[in-house]
Amino acid sequence: MATDPEKERRAAKLRGLGAALGRIAAWAWAIVAGGGGLMLLIEKGPLPLTNGWFALMSGISACPLTAWLLRKLAGVTVTGRVRFFAALFFFIAGRIALLVGI
Repeated sequence: MATDPEKERRAAKLRGLGAALGRIAAWAWAIVAGGGGLMLLIEKGPLPLTNGWFALMSGISACPLTAWLLRKLAGVTVTGRVRFFAALFFFIAGRIALLVGI
């Protein structure tokens, strides 16, 4: 059964658009969360354990540069979904740390 070439081109274009939007969102999260976490650590200090550590780790895990470095230096490929869920995990852990009062 033959597929429609126009339909395939449209689907490829949407995948490319989705990938570009994902990269933009990942860089934005890395800058906002990572930068915000770093600022919290500078203002409040590293101890006691603050939500700044969690925000910083969330930003680092979402950053496309981290995935690139892991692939080049360690030979480990980390997908966008894995980076997203790692960033989400650190974000939620930081919120829980605020509630518990660590």
